[in-house]
Amino acid sequence: MNFIVKRCFDFAASLIALVIFSPLLLVVALWIKLDSQGPVFFMQQRAGRGEQPFKIFKFRTMLHRAPNEIDQHQEQVVSAGHDPRITRAGRFIRATSLDELPQLINILIGDMSVVGPRPVLMEQTEVVPPSYKKRFSLRPGLTGLSQVRGRRSLGWLQQLAFDAEYVEKQNLAFDLKILLLTVKVVLTGSGIYGEAGLNWRTYRDRLNGQPPQDSDVEEAIR
Repeated sequence: MNFIVKRCFDFAASLIALVIFSPLLLVVALWIKLDSQGPVFFMQQRAGRGEQPFKIFKFRTMLHRAPNEIDQHQEQVVSAGHDPRITRAGRFIRATSLDELPQLINILIGDMSVVGPRPVLMEQTEVVPPSYKKRFSLRPGLTGLSQVRGRRSLGWLQQLAFDAEYVEKQNLAFDLKILLLTVKVVLTGSGIYGEAGLNWRTYRDRLNGQPPQDSDVEEAIR
């Protein structure tokens, strides 16, 4: 897809969505503030286009900790059960994907796209095999192919495979199809939580200091 066309679509879509959802955003922000101590937004560095860092906006769904207090290499996977880190409001906000809506701001200012590979942690760039670095040739998306094919229920390597597939196939019609499928995924609440055995940290530990290989992804998707 032409980058200018995609950027124009992203800007217009995010601006319209922010106007439409502004009352909802205000209600969610107030609920978070009344429910637990801490800021309304959780802001964290993620890897954007060209692996350049940017600050992502999300509604806070967990007990407040500053991003620099969180060791991402050791952080436990958020579980579907009663994870003590998640606030009362946060459980509902995560289940309905409302926590992602502030990323409309990221789209508006050009850090993200409506559709694209999801923005990964800076630490996760260490475990992306060479051929799958192509996912960073595009702006990360609010939703993407991985989100409509399983979200967090997918393994890390499966997510990378879908990201690479999106880069190869991306066009406006494909983006619109993913957006329609995203509505279904959000309404059904599928794939909100992942499993410890599937995540990027497990893959990093398995590498044991060795560089990630393209063949690892190919084996995971057979």
